[in-house]
Amino acid sequence: MTDRMMTLAAIENLCLQALMAAGASEDNAAAVARSIMLAERDGIRSHGLLYLPIYAEHVRCGKVDGMARPVVTQPRSGAIVVDAATGFAHPAIDAGWVRFIAAARENGVAAMTVFNSYNCGVLGHHAERIAEAGLLGLCTTHAPASIAPPGGRVPVIGTNPFALGVPDGAGGAALVLDQSASVVAKSEILLRAREGRPIEPGWALDAEGLPTVDPAEALKGSMLPAGGHKGFGTGLLVEILAACLSGAVLSKDASPFSGALGGPPKTGQCFIAFDPSAFSGGFSHQVSSLVHAIAAQDGTRLPGGRRQAARQRTGRDGVSVDSALIERIEALFR
Repeated sequence: MTDRMMTLAAIENLCLQALMAAGASEDNAAAVARSIMLAERDGIRSHGLLYLPIYAEHVRCGKVDGMARPVVTQPRSGAIVVDAATGFAHPAIDAGWVRFIAAARENGVAAMTVFNSYNCGVLGHHAERIAEAGLLGLCTTHAPASIAPPGGRVPVIGTNPFALGVPDGAGGAALVLDQSASVVAKSEILLRAREGRPIEPGWALDAEGLPTVDPAEALKGSMLPAGGHKGFGTGLLVEILAACLSGAVLSKDASPFSGALGGPPKTGQCFIAFDPSAFSGGFSHQVSSLVHAIAAQDGTRLPGGRRQAARQRTGRDGVSVDSALIERIEALFR
């Protein structure tokens, strides 16, 4: 396997061209292309260029409407609702964003739900965006079922991550916490399957409910929740917010994010933003003290620390990408 170095701008343009060639509008393609570029910037390969051929395939087969136009409504002063119209999540989130942030500043707190949606990429990026607006952001998204309840074998909820973006009081994020209900993101198992590498013990079960290190068998079975029943509980919390509250299809009824079968998954997201100044005059000081208490200890790192280190490296050196993957992507628009 040989690699090719690419700048972040080149990666974003490559994604834009491939998605438009697949049948996405320029606006929709641009929102997704930026998300993929940010994933590569932060060293999150499982959500980066690896997913681009899948996105393109889903536009072509109709699993995602590449020409969708999201519809935004505001039924209450602090409630923003976005119908993604079976299109990509990213442009739907963008469509409601200005109203969402404005509502949080006006009311002190606001929520935005998205339904008829799709994979929203790295959830932490949305939480960080809220933090950069000076707000405390809690983001949730659910996914097609891949985690069975403890003691069961039939998946009921997805990997269902949540992300917390904490403002630093200076236009940035003091920290970004982004974690899934499973031991590892399902995209990591997809990556291992594509690369022909075994997964780690304790990540997943096969279809018979037995432990496996074979990624192909894991994809037929179920992911293991982080922390056992507590991890499943976290995923259930996300399911209630991102699926039930938004009016999206439940994880157990959603079609997979991989493969061409099943039609649009129609999943959902729920974002909540708090204006700290509406609740406390000492928020930034408290956050600073908490961050220092963590970072000052040898051997520790703040959540999101690896992503920050990757940003410095990729911003300076570019991103090393498998040449075969680039050729596969370029073939999409030849």
